[in-house]
Amino acid sequence: MPRITQVSDETATPRAAELLADTRRQLGRTPNLYRTLVNSPAALRGYLDFREALTKGVLPPATREKLALLVAQRNDCDYCIAAHNARGKALGLTAEELQRVRRADDADPHTAALLTLAAHIVDRRGAVDDADVEAARAAGVTDEEIAETVAHVALNTYSNMVNHLAEPDLDFPVAEPLSRE
Repeated sequence: MPRITQVSDETATPRAAELLADTRRQLGRTPNLYRTLVNSPAALRGYLDFREALTKGVLPPATREKLALLVAQRNDCDYCIAAHNARGKALGLTAEELQRVRRADDADPHTAALLTLAAHIVDRRGAVDDADVEAARAAGVTDEEIAETVAHVALNTYSNMVNHLAEPDLDFPVAEPLSRE
């Protein structure tokens, strides 16, 4: 049972209803995470604005989704692992690719470097080593991509922490357990 109320369309204030509609516009549905965040319209508005701003960055949708899945895995957020695993599948990622992403790996060396850097950012709370940044640069990662990677880590850590605290009902298919490869 959720620790924080999941606001329904019927119980939403006018401001909350507007934000839930904006969520449906962005995502095509209203996940329970958003129904939880809308208890504070400011919290959901900030999340939606940050998320939407990042869609205009240089990282392509599949890479953004891979970063979200990796961050969820590193933060042990079962809700977001399930959500981003489902969204990854919807983008055409295979089960094997999704497993690799959850281990900070990818067939594309550039994407693998972004995932590795993101894993270090999460694990070390941003205090990465010079060698971590240089390894990313050696794989062709630009400063713009590094900045966006940090932003994606922050955005997704926010949703992971909300889910840990609120424990919303899972409204995505449970992701397969992480393999030991």
